[in-house]
Amino acid sequence: MKILIMGCGRLGARLAGTLDAQGHDVTVLDINQSAFRRLPEGFRGRRAVGNGMDGPALERAGIQDVEAFFAVTQGDNRNYFASQLAREVYGVKRVLCRIYDPVREQIFREMGLETFSPTSIGAQIMADMLLKGGPAAAGR
Repeated sequence: MKILIMGCGRLGARLAGTLDAQGHDVTVLDINQSAFRRLPEGFRGRRAVGNGMDGPALERAGIQDVEAFFAVTQGDNRNYFASQLAREVYGVKRVLCRIYDPVREQIFREMGLETFSPTSIGAQIMADMLLKGGPAAAGR
């Protein structure tokens, strides 16, 4: 599968490495060239420098041909905007968007985006760890 990941922080780099190791065709887009140092050694995918809220930057990264787009920068608004662009303008079939703010995450989900909130998920895992006796009980 052809995949474009916007954001090469810890999550983006880990996701890129995982999908690359599974044989997918992965491109990582970040505004900062030095962010690519987080990619695992042996990463075979493509690196593209640019702003994911900019159509020409997305096009240089190959958004026209991807089947999935991940927006995993540190900014909820950037992730939302780029996800909408990928879905509405470029017709990407699967658009997955990280949103830290649980309230925004719910709103964006209701607008049709596939979202995930590490804040909500982390809070549930920690509560489960406390109440059910440790990380193994929380599904780890």
